[in-house]
Amino acid sequence: MAYVVNIHEAKTQLSRLIDRAARGEHIVIAKAGKPVVDLVPHRDRPVVFGGLKGRLEYDDAVFEVDPDIQEMFYGDADAPA
Repeated sequence: MAYVVNIHEAKTQLSRLIDRAARGEHIVIAKAGKPVVDLVPHRDRPVVFGGLKGRLEYDDAVFEVDPDIQEMFYGDADAPA
């Protein structure tokens, strides 16, 4: 069973509600009696480097300089100075 609290009450009791949620209690914040958000404890998620290894393909052309972008930054190389 969830503990439902309206937004105004949640603002005045936020610290207490955070403590309750951190202990595992289901807290629901409502607006005009309608549930809007659940207050849940933070869960760390490990950062995984190389998570797409073997699933992502690209062509080495992605590292080449795009002539249109080059021109935007440096101007037309063929134009007289």
